[in-house]
Amino acid sequence: MIPIKPWHASYPEAIPHNLEIEKITMPQSLSKNASRYPDYDSLVFMNKKIKFSELEKLVNSFARALKDLDVKKGDRVAVILPNIPQVVITNYAVMKIGAVIVLNNPLYTERELAHQLVDSGATVLVALDLMLPNALKVIDQTKIKTIINCHINDYLGAPLKQLLPILKKEMYKKAEPREGLYDFLDLINKYPGDPVEDETEWDELAALLYTGGTTGISKGVMLSHANLSSSIQITTAAALPEARAGETALAIFPFFHAAGFTVIQGFGIWVGLTLVLIPRPVPEAILKATKKHKPDYLPGVPTIWVALLNNEEFCKMDLSFVKGFLSGAAPLSLETINQLKELRKADIITGLGLTETAGLATCTPWGDKRVKPGTVGLPMPNMEVKIVDVETGTYELKQGEVGEILIKGPSVSKGYYKKPDETKSAFREGWLYTGDIGCFDEDYYLYIVDRKKDLIITGGYNVYPAEVEEILFKHPRILEACVIGASDDYRGEKVKAFVVVKPGENLSQNEVTEHCKEQLAPYKVPREVVFIDELPKSVVGKILRRKLKEA
Repeated sequence: MIPIKPWHASYPEAIPHNLEIEKITMPQSLSKNASRYPDYDSLVFMNKKIKFSELEKLVNSFARALKDLDVKKGDRVAVILPNIPQVVITNYAVMKIGAVIVLNNPLYTERELAHQLVDSGATVLVALDLMLPNALKVIDQTKIKTIINCHINDYLGAPLKQLLPILKKEMYKKAEPREGLYDFLDLINKYPGDPVEDETEWDELAALLYTGGTTGISKGVMLSHANLSSSIQITTAAALPEARAGETALAIFPFFHAAGFTVIQGFGIWVGLTLVLIPRPVPEAILKATKKHKPDYLPGVPTIWVALLNNEEFCKMDLSFVKGFLSGAAPLSLETINQLKELRKADIITGLGLTETAGLATCTPWGDKRVKPGTVGLPMPNMEVKIVDVETGTYELKQGEVGEILIKGPSVSKGYYKKPDETKSAFREGWLYTGDIGCFDEDYYLYIVDRKKDLIITGGYNVYPAEVEEILFKHPRILEACVIGASDDYRGEKVKAFVVVKPGENLSQNEVTEHCKEQLAPYKVPREVVFIDELPKSVVGKILRRKLKEA
């Protein structure tokens, strides 16, 4: 337990200052809810509904299969799957037998995939058939001996089952026979779903989640069962304390990402929610699922909200069923907040989450009506946040002063796998040095000014891209924008903006710069404006600033 902190004064009455963490791991939470809510739907995928009792049996069957394939406690099992039932089954089965889940982005190139498979030391791979060819090209570089092939049509509900002959022809990609290759359904149907011994231990390694690699080579973040469960319990207490078993959430955030793995998958199973799996989180799929399933909780990232709020059908939809909008990856702009409020006066939960914190570290608490644009909320129960000087990181700054954000708490990782130097640099005396630059306001809401590495120094002045982007977003004809520092012979760096114009609109560079001049100091105004059709984004919708810098 941490002592009373200044941000506790800003908590709504229902939010606890400190939380007694229960030593219940993710697999144990599934077993608990399979007993409490056996007939509640846990997963929904393409009209297929899987009840909690069924999910528990599938996890047990796959756990038996893995043990029969000689997967032992501590072994690494790599996964390359989108949000389909097999990823949930695999995650919980692997953890249940004490093995370590290694999550990989399905969109990674051969080079990126090879790095993570080799670095993790995985001996088993569970992959979607469409993504298996990429993995097979690098498999000889790894320790992987067993491959388990999954298919989109492994789990289908009526009326899609009627299309099975067509789907088998078009989607069911049987890999070329090879030693150690198995089909997921063949394995899971071979073993009974009777209870399996739970081998999880609270302080042992449960998962390796790799940082996205958006700032360089990805690093494996070591997350224990304690980290994951603590993150889920803290999220439940602060962000969504009114969530109840039987309610529904769209599983938009990918489960290979910390936001999806804990905040959606882990939280949903912990509470007893029905998770509607979205394998490809594009606005069209989200719109369709929202109309059909009427979720109580609708997650998204700012880029998804912008796309949906520019969709006429979404804006005309009756969203009275939504209890909460959940937003991550970046702060919400004032315009986006106001547009969401106009559609539905529901709670808007924003937060700061990192792979290194296993999920959210700060959030706008449930029931707090002060949704402040540009903030990521308050430090959550059991979590500590402080701001230190950027240069040395050795002394704490006063409220309102801008510096590097440090985080401490039970969900914070112990470090990076096989990266002692990087671990020593980022994890010091229990504090995670995030590399994010920010400050507290008068209510101890946290503002992220920018990333430490994204700071632009032009003519000796510091420019934070986020500040310029916020001004660009206010232009009525701009849909999206991203600002970087570009080389300049005179200034060292110049401010360069990439702009996506709203459909049907036109805009000139002069109009953009004149708009910025009205609200920014001259050195912050973009010297160059590039109009592009679409900004490069990660699979969770985060804008990839590095890609623009490389280009």
